[in-house]
Amino acid sequence: MNNKLNILHLYYDLMNLYGESGNIKAIEYYLTQQNIKTNLIQKSINDDIDLSHIDLIYIGCSTETNQLIGLNHLKQYKEELKDYIENNKFIIATGNSFELFGKIIHNNSKEVKGLNIFDYQTIKTEKRIVNEGIFKTNLIKENIIGFQNHNNKIETNNPILLPLKTKGTPIKCDGYNYKNFYGTYTIGPILVRNPKLLTYLLNKLIKEKYKDKKIKKVDLKLDELAYQEFINNYYK
Repeated sequence: MNNKLNILHLYYDLMNLYGESGNIKAIEYYLTQQNIKTNLIQKSINDDIDLSHIDLIYIGCSTETNQLIGLNHLKQYKEELKDYIENNKFIIATGNSFELFGKIIHNNSKEVKGLNIFDYQTIKTEKRIVNEGIFKTNLIKENIIGFQNHNNKIETNNPILLPLKTKGTPIKCDGYNYKNFYGTYTIGPILVRNPKLLTYLLNKLIKEKYKDKKIKKVDLKLDELAYQEFINNYYK
């Protein structure tokens, strides 16, 4: 195996609220432990984007202003993104970045057309959603923990997360999954705080790119301890 796994960190400078670049560090660490060399490519609005050699796209959350800047730049790559997704390539979009791929975005007081790659849309909420929660997911048997801070809620029949317990503003569902597109409002960073989710997504990515590679167990004991400590304290 002599070729690198190419990771595109999209809008690394504009869409990186709440330390979401920690997800990139978690991804790189896990792949390194699997003896996989990674090539991290950072692109923003002044750059041309070539998806032909990209294995994973990551986009983090942003302010409403930067969200529109990213959207306007990404519109020119809509068809490439659709093909990328249909070809089972991976996209992880956290915070409000996953709104970009839907039909409608409520940005401050404006209603903005998204990329319309997927048929979900977001609805403006009367009260800002701020919560810390434990969520059920159909991706793995373990629950997901994370923080949310956003103005909109999603309407979809295919969410990633369903709340089990939240402290703060209640929600009915979160996120969206289609093939290897994974979008969620939940931050934290989500892959740092949820080692089982990190393992699931990256093992799937590895199997997709390297059909015959033997995947080994990565020592994430400290991550799992932090996860369990939160669960224990949260349910008291």
